[in-house]
Amino acid sequence: MQKGKINVQTENIFPIIKKFLYSDHEIFLRELISNAVDATQKIKTLASVGEYNGELGDLSIEVKLDPKAKTLTVSDKGIGMTAEELDQYINEIAFSSAEEWIAKYKDKSDGGVIGHFGLGFYSSFMVAKKVEIHTLSRKEKAKAVKWECEGTPEFTISDIKKKERGTDVVLHIADDSKEFLEEPKVLNLLKKYCKFLPVEIVFGTEKETKKEKDKEGKEKEVTVEKPRIINNTKPAWTQKPADLKDEDYKSFYRELYPMSFDEPLFHIHLNVDYPFNLTGILYFPKVKHNLEVQKDKIQLYCNQVFVTDSVEGIVPDFLTLLHGVLDSPDIPLNVSRSFLQSDSNVKKISGHITKKVADKLEELFKNNREDFEKKWDDIKIFIQYGMISDDKFRERAKKFCLLKNVDSKYFTFDEYKNHISTNQTDKDKKVVHLYSTNPIEQHSFVEVAKGRGYDVLLMDTPIDSHFINMMESELENTSFARVDAEVIDKLIQKGEEIPSKLGDKEKEQVKKDFEKVVDKEKFNVVFENLGEEDMPVTVTQPEFMRRMKEMSALGGGMSFMGNMPETHNLVVNSNHPVIAKLAGEKEESKKENTISQLTDLALLSKNLLKGEKLTSFIRRSVDLF
Repeated sequence: MQKGKINVQTENIFPIIKKFLYSDHEIFLRELISNAVDATQKIKTLASVGEYNGELGDLSIEVKLDPKAKTLTVSDKGIGMTAEELDQYINEIAFSSAEEWIAKYKDKSDGGVIGHFGLGFYSSFMVAKKVEIHTLSRKEKAKAVKWECEGTPEFTISDIKKKERGTDVVLHIADDSKEFLEEPKVLNLLKKYCKFLPVEIVFGTEKETKKEKDKEGKEKEVTVEKPRIINNTKPAWTQKPADLKDEDYKSFYRELYPMSFDEPLFHIHLNVDYPFNLTGILYFPKVKHNLEVQKDKIQLYCNQVFVTDSVEGIVPDFLTLLHGVLDSPDIPLNVSRSFLQSDSNVKKISGHITKKVADKLEELFKNNREDFEKKWDDIKIFIQYGMISDDKFRERAKKFCLLKNVDSKYFTFDEYKNHISTNQTDKDKKVVHLYSTNPIEQHSFVEVAKGRGYDVLLMDTPIDSHFINMMESELENTSFARVDAEVIDKLIQKGEEIPSKLGDKEKEQVKKDFEKVVDKEKFNVVFENLGEEDMPVTVTQPEFMRRMKEMSALGGGMSFMGNMPETHNLVVNSNHPVIAKLAGEKEESKKENTISQLTDLALLSKNLLKGEKLTSFIRRSVDLF
């Protein structure tokens, strides 16, 4: 037996390992299995180049639990180690790596570090009070040896009997980490970190029901136990696109997201080996209106080892709405997210992904516009978000971004400008884009606009206010206005004035009469000279204030706007016969009833009449019969 002491330069790192990353103790399993995969891949490589001539045999890695002995074991059939190699690797190389890792990260918050890779074998001591390594080298006449350490700088190496080539790492689980002796806990961790490793991982057994024929030739169902294999060793992203069919991509999507019942709309297969390494498959899901629910669905891997599903800083923010897998050894791990922003490889990878996404969308648009239009409602938010947040994507997307009107017709930016410029250019030469956020609630306003021969766009996503702001700054001589932001003649001013049938004194009196009835804090009474056929009273909401409040609600750097009260204009049509009659009315009760009825009708058309006021309006309306 050989006894020794690990060369601790400064302080005993074992207590530090135990305390460090307490919430991330589970990574020990990923680190140990990654080591086992490396050892297995090495024996395959040595065999392929003729440096190992023995039988490879079954190369699967096995994870075993023994709750009675309180042990968790990771066994591989890889290259194994001699006593000298064990001493050098565990006591020098692995320890040096762990010591360097601890020195670098022990004083930092672990919240911003990607992956926590590199602690390697010594991560075992986060959950174990004692660790044993039983190993037999692939070398001829090698002796099996055991390394043992109880979480102190002292260790022992002794000869043991072991028949199979490879390494068993036996963890004697500490009392405060007993959850790692529970089968469901370990199974979940294996599925999380090892689901796509290139070597089979076996953990326990599972039951399988299959059909067999008995002696008489009759079929019967038989339940058998078989080894439970955790991982798919050849996930779709590691294969050549030419070897995969559309159904293979859909099947892999279901493997990634077993609880998702929606099929992806389409996918992009990434395969780059210069100037950086990047493989992966990105799926376009149906983007729902709740953007936050959509995020954190891209899984990041490093050589098929799961790292994280939080890829902010690695891909542009708008791409986090996509689903799928990215695998790259060139993305730096164990760095803060802020460091990623300036890393040259990350910038290149991010730019490449953005380009491939734009390429795919442009290709779909050009090759089958009809199908692209059918998918538009499901990808609209994604494309809008990209145009708002990424300059390069915006330039590309101008070619395929669509505008949809309330009649479900689709236009590119240039097509729509040609469609409306003749009729919807105002006196200042601006092309006014009218839009509705809810054609049902804003139906009367939409109909008035259509009656003038105007076209109305549908803008009903949570980010449309931001998108409209962006378009107003990008497109020359262009403005956007919601159909209920003003009366129609003020939305697109042609420079033609209609004279008023009421004099200034009459207007002043009628305004006072209205202000007695309506809430002056919520409604600003204004007069407009409209046609006799237009509504006598209309409720509008100024475009600027409403849009700023909507942007603030989603997060637009104007949080103070969100606290501003809702204000509306109560627009009185000075040319309507009912208003002319009201101006001449002497009886106060009749005047008040008429104003209440006109105001409530206007509020009702905007879906603003509710509760007690709605009940009063209904009763008042019944009394008119």
